Amino acid sequence: MNNPKFAQRRASEFSKTLRSRVNSYFKTNKISKHANWSMIIKTILMLLVFITPLVIINTGMISSIWLVFTLYIISGFGMAGIGMGVMHDAIHNSYSRNQKVNQYLGYTLNLIGANASIWKIQHNVLHHTYTNIEEADDDINPPFFLRFTPHTKRYGIHKFQHIYSWFFYGLSTVSWVTAKDFVRMTRFKKMGFFKSGKAFNKELAKVISWKVLSFSFVLVLPIIMAPVSWWIIVLAFISMHFVTGLMITTVFQLAHIVPTTEYPLPNEEGVVEGDWASHQLFTTSNFSPKSRLFSWFIGGLNYQIEHHLLPNICHVHYRKISHIVAETAREYGLPYHNKHNFASAVGEHFKMLRQLGKVDSLSAG
Repeated sequence: MNNPKFAQRRASEFSKTLRSRVNSYFKTNKISKHANWSMIIKTILMLLVFITPLVIINTGMISSIWLVFTLYIISGFGMAGIGMGVMHDAIHNSYSRNQKVNQYLGYTLNLIGANASIWKIQHNVLHHTYTNIEEADDDINPPFFLRFTPHTKRYGIHKFQHIYSWFFYGLSTVSWVTAKDFVRMTRFKKMGFFKSGKAFNKELAKVISWKVLSFSFVLVLPIIMAPVSWWIIVLAFISMHFVTGLMITTVFQLAHIVPTTEYPLPNEEGVVEGDWASHQLFTTSNFSPKSRLFSWFIGGLNYQIEHHLLPNICHVHYRKISHIVAETAREYGLPYHNKHNFASAVGEHFKMLRQLGKVDSLSAG
């Protein structure tokens, strides 16, 4: 399908007012919209948490199977921290005013096995523009055994998806770093995101090179150096990714696949009613606004509304500007979905998965 367009092309009064108020907040308080010292400390910490355990394994001094698994799982927490709290801001160009800094920190995604260029298309362009719109938003177009929208075909197996989805969430980053980037590249080529076959081949060579580098450090070297069986390393590698995948995928799903969010469809002309900014409010939800430590670790992704409306602002500022966003939304009669804690958000996602597995249309449930 051709990507849809919004009926209202110009910025709405809500969007103009919100941006004016947020800009005023930063100007009045004389602070940058980009990273602060706490963000820099977190960046260093998460890189160390990811890299250090793997360096220890690669010394060849660890012969304990349980210690190998423990080190890989610790590295998985660092990988998740990089994915949610470092590269995410960098690829949105919200980490720094300096675009080179954003570019290099975006490469941390390549370091953990995925690819910044592919993610930028999938996430920045498609997900952020066409949030919760079937086919246009790649995040709600999973394999057939998962159903994330009421507009896709329901199969009998879906009645159990609220039980088994979590297992596949854990495998999501394994799929991402091994196959999904290549599948997406091929699809994005057909969609015209690469100017020529030469440009595609050049990018493909970069993707392969980064993956060789990442897999060499994370998997191949440990197999060679660690005094344990190769299959132990492979299982530990999968365990690392399971921790990362479960955390990252769950956090992202809680923002969009819940009963309070909507799944708008374009009309026959490919036009979606309303404007882009209000669309983000109808299709996105926040959670755990008072949990500062949790928010710190997941890169402010519990404030997804703020992130979707203002992706050019570093996540360390979301908590402070969330009051401005909520008040402005109420003023314009727009929703501001928010779950008070992580457990209730998980419960809502569980409920939504079960509902999507039981009925063809949400209005029938």
